[in-house]
Amino acid sequence: MQVRMREKGESMTEDRCTALLLAAGKGLRVGGDVRKQYLEVAGAPLFTYSVRAMQESPLITDIVLLVPDGDEEKSREVLAARNLMEKVRRIMPGGDERYHTVCLGLEAVDWACDYVFIHDCARPFLDQATICRLYEAVREVGACVAGMPSKDTVKLTDGDGYVAGTPNRGNVWIVQTPQVFAFDLIREAHRRLMSRLDELLEKGISITDDAMVAEQMMHSKIRLVEASYRNIKVTTPEDLVVAEAFLAS
Repeated sequence: MQVRMREKGESMTEDRCTALLLAAGKGLRVGGDVRKQYLEVAGAPLFTYSVRAMQESPLITDIVLLVPDGDEEKSREVLAARNLMEKVRRIMPGGDERYHTVCLGLEAVDWACDYVFIHDCARPFLDQATICRLYEAVREVGACVAGMPSKDTVKLTDGDGYVAGTPNRGNVWIVQTPQVFAFDLIREAHRRLMSRLDELLEKGISITDDAMVAEQMMHSKIRLVEASYRNIKVTTPEDLVVAEAFLAS
C-alpha cells in the first residue's frame, strides 16, 4: 500500500488531523461503581482532559469520542457544559475490545483526514509539545507513537517466573499514546486485522496497541517519539493520587 508523505517544504495548513479519543472501557477497578473515565480529578471528569488537549491544539481539526454504549448523551452533556464540543464531530459507542473500538472509530471518519491521533482518555496529561512532535514525525514517516525510555531494568520471563533474559535498557521504551498514523494506512491495517482476527486469537496472539496492528498487518516501521513521564495512564487508585498531585503542582 502506497502512503504519500508530505515533503518538508509543503504547507501544513491543509492537513486534517482527526483525534480518536478512547473512553469506552469499563474501568471499574479504580472507582468502584463509577467508570474510570467519569471520575473527577481536580474537579473535572478524567476523559475531559484529553478532549481539552486536542481541542486546544491548532493541529487537530476533528475529534471522535468513543464511549460505552448508552453513554453518548451523558458524555455530550459533560463536554457541552465545559465548552469542549468545538471540534467534536462524533460521539459514538465503542466495542468490546480496544481494537474493536479503534476500528469502529476509523470507519466512522467520513470526512477528509490525513492523519489520525489515537489516544487513551485514561492519559489526562497529554501536552501540546508532544502533539507537535508527533505531528512532525508522522508527516515524515507515516507512523509514530508516544513513549519514554524506560527508567528501570526490564526482565523477560520464561513463563514460570524465572528470568529468561535482560534486554539492554538503552533500547527499552515504555509506550504511551497518542499513537499517530497516516489515516489510510491505519484504517487498512485495522481492516486486515478484523479479517484475520479469529485466526490470530486462535494462535494466542494478543493485540495490545495500534502500533502492533500497523507492524503486523502493514509491516510498517514505527518511530518512537518522546512524550513525557507525566503522560501516565490512570489504572489504579494509586494513579489517581499521582494525577491529583500533578494537577496540584
